[in-house]
Amino acid sequence: MVQPTRNAPPCPFEKVFPSQLKRDDEFYMWLAYNQAIDAWRQDEVPIGAVIELGGEVIASAHNQRDSTRDPTAHAEILALGQAAKAIGDWRLNDATLYVTKEPCPMCSGATLMSRVKRVVFAVSDPKMGCLGGATDLNALPQVNHHLELTRGVLEQPCLELLQAYFKAKRAEDTPGS
Repeated sequence: MVQPTRNAPPCPFEKVFPSQLKRDDEFYMWLAYNQAIDAWRQDEVPIGAVIELGGEVIASAHNQRDSTRDPTAHAEILALGQAAKAIGDWRLNDATLYVTKEPCPMCSGATLMSRVKRVVFAVSDPKMGCLGGATDLNALPQVNHHLELTRGVLEQPCLELLQAYFKAKRAEDTPGS
């Protein structure tokens, strides 16, 4: 059951509505960015994910860990579940996952296990990222599937969104604010 939305710090960012005429990596990343804004508005860490297959969005989600009290409710995990339901198969062989921040160990593992063809992420995570940040699960020679990776698509706006959220949260936690 989803808990009521907590008092999120005001989100100073607006959603972006990219042209439908050019469905490239930036187009889908803007959609993931919009999901991240939805996360902020629900007082969740602003990370968004979109899964594309054959030029169509088959899944989109944002972090919902706090509202659902579920440690696995990361944007990527939720989107992977939606995508599997949408196509009726857990194998997402030709799909591309777009996510605003490099996937953590759990999400990187789930992405590999779902056989997503490609992952595009905006912001690298040197502390917890597992597709080249802190470590690289994709580089393990023993895994039976390897992802195509594209890093840094819309890195600056996604980074600014994350940094602003955590700055607002720290200000909220400071006595006297």
